[in-house]
Amino acid sequence: MIFQDIAGLIQKAIEVELIEASDCFYVRNQVIHLLGLESFPEDRTDPTEDTIANLVEKLVAYAVEQGVIMDVLDDREIMSANIMNCFVARPSVVNNLFNQKYKESPIAATDYFYHLSQNSNYIQLNRIKKNISYKVDTVYGQMDITINLSKPEKDPEQIKRERAMKQTLNYPKCLLCKENEGYIGRTGHPARANHRIIPIPLQGEMWYLQYSPYVYYNEHSILLSEEHRYMKIDRSAFERLLSFTDKFPHYFIGSNADLPIVGGSILSHDHYQAGRYEFAMTRARDDYSFELKHHPEIKAAVVKWPMSVIRLRGDDISHLVAAADDIFLTWKNYSDDQADVLAFTDDIPHNTVTPIARTRDGLFELDLVLRNNRTTDEHPLGIFHPHEDVHHIKKENIGLIEVMGLAVLPPRLKEELEEITAYLLGQTNRVADYHQEWAYQIKSQYGAITSPEQAEFILREELGKKFVKVLENAGVFKDRGSFEKFLHTLNS
Repeated sequence: MIFQDIAGLIQKAIEVELIEASDCFYVRNQVIHLLGLESFPEDRTDPTEDTIANLVEKLVAYAVEQGVIMDVLDDREIMSANIMNCFVARPSVVNNLFNQKYKESPIAATDYFYHLSQNSNYIQLNRIKKNISYKVDTVYGQMDITINLSKPEKDPEQIKRERAMKQTLNYPKCLLCKENEGYIGRTGHPARANHRIIPIPLQGEMWYLQYSPYVYYNEHSILLSEEHRYMKIDRSAFERLLSFTDKFPHYFIGSNADLPIVGGSILSHDHYQAGRYEFAMTRARDDYSFELKHHPEIKAAVVKWPMSVIRLRGDDISHLVAAADDIFLTWKNYSDDQADVLAFTDDIPHNTVTPIARTRDGLFELDLVLRNNRTTDEHPLGIFHPHEDVHHIKKENIGLIEVMGLAVLPPRLKEELEEITAYLLGQTNRVADYHQEWAYQIKSQYGAITSPEQAEFILREELGKKFVKVLENAGVFKDRGSFEKFLHTLNS
């Protein structure tokens, strides 16, 4: 079957316009070399009909069976990326096509690049399908819930390899650096042979657009700095975010905060996340508007959201940037003992923001989500971080994606929630210790639950409420009075 699978992959690549028919022999020869084959019998070429992702998995399985590679995660990943790299054009060709499409429209350009990233198997479609994702209604609107099952678990041999190998290499410097484009990969560093990035000039610097291999929402993309430098929120960041939405008005773009605890998982490389998706926070209405005394041309409001969000609207980027910078600088130095907000401990800063930019109804919008990373003995992981009573659901940092209303929950929850479902149906008493109080409360509240569908619906609703509480924990102002006290400082 290996020859039919190779022929099937070539046929699918032609169908999705990764290659042209005239590339057939070249691509075939590259692939058979990778698989340790020396010829391709012409009488056995009836192509296998399947998806690109499935066909690649079949070819990698063959390579393992034949001893071409070891059955180890990194070896399989490297083989998979190398196979698809045979079908992907060089970066210069991809960039030229992107720029040609951009002349048609920004949407045409990103559509081209997104489909390329999917068809090249860089976006891991088969793994993404494993995620459990659904929407749930809450008092703040319809939230997105995802139990992340897409990232492959490391097998024992992989773990053994990583422990035995002395990591002396510093290339690429991190997972986001531009040097990852086309990188073969090694033990402990993912394969990127089929990876392509698009140069995007912004405010006198070069940035690069790529898509996330494990997309959490539609067209989940990353914009990374050419320079390997630490994340930093400042006036220049606001300028870049808004300038990006001017170039790509169909995309939102935002940044994780730049401090530990409230920041994202990668603080060592300046980057943003973008995409073509409407989150619950985007749909959230204004709770109340307020005036910015020094920026009368800007419309400002506090958003009805579990976290503390200021939304700015205007038709001029420079005016929005000036207003955002004033708010940010005021917030960086703002303290309110009654709200548990302190700007500094000695010279260690605690206040920053998670900024998100978009265009809507002919105006630019910039959301500033106020963040603070203080810790106390009572809350050693953070005062404005998920508290202990929700750690059984979410203990990790609240980054940009969660801030906007998409819960990215740990894979352990898949089996744990199945156990709770069985408990609610009276089929078992086996529930993880840290879920027992929650499971008991649900059963007490809803009484007799008679069907798996009912139990699943109830559990999803209750999980949504837990996620709302996670976000409320992360909000710095718990009442309107505290928020208005800060707004008064802005205008004083």
